[in-house]
Amino acid sequence: MSENERRIHRPARDPHLFRAIRFRSVESANRIMMSPMCQYSAEDGMVNDWHFGHLAARAAGGVGILCVEATHVAPEGRITPQCLGLWNDAQRDALARIATHVAGLGAVPMIQLGHAGRKASVSRPWEGTKPIPPAEGGWETLGPSPIPQTPEAPPPREMTRADIAEVVEQFRAAVRRAREAGVRILEIHAAHGYLLHSFLSPLSNHRGDAYGDGPSGRARFLMEVLDAARAEWPDALPLFVRISASDWSEGGLDIAATTELARWLAARGDVDLVDCSSGGVDHAQSIQPYPGYQVPFAEAIRRDAGIATGAVGLISAPEHAEEIVAGGRADLVILGRILLNDPHWPLHAANRLRAGNLAWPVQYERANIF
Repeated sequence: MSENERRIHRPARDPHLFRAIRFRSVESANRIMMSPMCQYSAEDGMVNDWHFGHLAARAAGGVGILCVEATHVAPEGRITPQCLGLWNDAQRDALARIATHVAGLGAVPMIQLGHAGRKASVSRPWEGTKPIPPAEGGWETLGPSPIPQTPEAPPPREMTRADIAEVVEQFRAAVRRAREAGVRILEIHAAHGYLLHSFLSPLSNHRGDAYGDGPSGRARFLMEVLDAARAEWPDALPLFVRISASDWSEGGLDIAATTELARWLAARGDVDLVDCSSGGVDHAQSIQPYPGYQVPFAEAIRRDAGIATGAVGLISAPEHAEEIVAGGRADLVILGRILLNDPHWPLHAANRLRAGNLAWPVQYERANIF
């Protein structure tokens, strides 16, 4: 008997990682979500052939939920000039091609919408992530308070109420375009020091008005964005929120504060999952990462706030991913760098865990021998 025949005849198991999960009307074939990872490869905010190939490869590789990278609601909301946007209909139409294709490959198309705030107008990571001044093609940044992100960055312009209302409407319009493009899951980015997180954190929000002055005030902007999003996003479709569960800095957000925020999100009744990341608001943050270092955040919020969570953070071993889901620590495992390294990680993990319900694309089946 050949090795391929021995593998085929091994009894299949039913690992939790490869069990279907439903959010509202949307079902994912497994519990693996691809993290929204910026490619810094767009022109005028538009997806192109790089994004098409990059995302299609991961869909063919067996990812259950495939999230397009952070996509920005306004030109001045981009991290870099090469980041994706969804502020016009041409961007929507280009995105629709990707959404249709990845859905045809069996993945659920998802998008993360955000605004970079005071972390905007910088060069790409491989170019140093340096502030780009307006004279060199950059733009003025926005924030809750005039506190720069880093010592070398200019202070952002403190947002007025009119600015806040304008950004809320930019989110609303981008959500509508995401819906029209055929996206099936929406995530609002309120993590990693970008605009909504900068309002949530006491390290960056020193306002004394209704958008500061305590946890509920600092959360007001996020809640208004969610209200606007749900006005355009059908009740039948899921809405996720990515948060930084800890600022990893004294005086910043910690798990107690973000669990309370998650309780408010759960009480809304229209948020389906909290995507639990961390950090990004303080350049002096102190993090010592290790495989699964953010999983305890997802576990605590799931347990104490009564809402589904996604776990992220250097998860790469199939057995580790299975333990997270099987142990009830999170509802989804959100994979980033390992999927950059191996687009077919889910197929390989399914073989290793002996899942019987993840089929290789027929075009690749003759390679399924390991």
